Amino acid sequence: MRCGKLPSKTNLSRPNNIVPQIIESPHIQDVYTVNFKVFADSRGQFMETFRKEWFPDRSWQSMQSNRSHSAAGVLRGLHYHHRQVDYWQVVGGSIRVALADLRAWSPTYRATQVLEIDAGMPIGLYIPVGVAHGFYAISTASLLYLVDNYYDNTDELGVAWNDPQLAINWGTLSPILSERDAKNPFLAHIPPEQLPRKPDTQSTTQMKPSIS
Repeated sequence: MRCGKLPSKTNLSRPNNIVPQIIESPHIQDVYTVNFKVFADSRGQFMETFRKEWFPDRSWQSMQSNRSHSAAGVLRGLHYHHRQVDYWQVVGGSIRVALADLRAWSPTYRATQVLEIDAGMPIGLYIPVGVAHGFYAISTASLLYLVDNYYDNTDELGVAWNDPQLAINWGTLSPILSERDAKNPFLAHIPPEQLPRKPDTQSTTQMKPSIS
């Protein structure tokens, strides 16, 4: 079958370089929400959801895209990594996201943040190395997320969802947990060598996103 170009009137008019509004969290340093630019007409919507250039502090050479689907009442987390950032977009349903800064060198160390995101909100969430993250599925929910390293089970660490030091208000007392997450330790019981480590600033050039 031969395919030709669609008539020009069906093309969404948009610039070649779409720069969304990128906003740093007021609660946790280096966490960003990305407000996508939405182009809409009577047929529907179009939006760019990610470009490597939006987060120049990471190389994005080993990107992996994942999708999780969760029944209502499921809680996934808290997880954290030494060598990987996460970039989330909710594509179905509604979730309650919880974040906790485990970086001892961070000015927002031990700070937490809870926010609700649903599929109707055109936003992405950037989570840096050393910030624990998880979510509670308020409804049946699908999450699409990019990571900047291929899966490595040695870099999959966790903190108990109900850790008393973090005291996160999930809005539930009896979530559905995986066997792995049910066994996540309290923060006070994690060996120091498993906690986030300060990056070598001499070998790493830190470049902040262009915040608008």
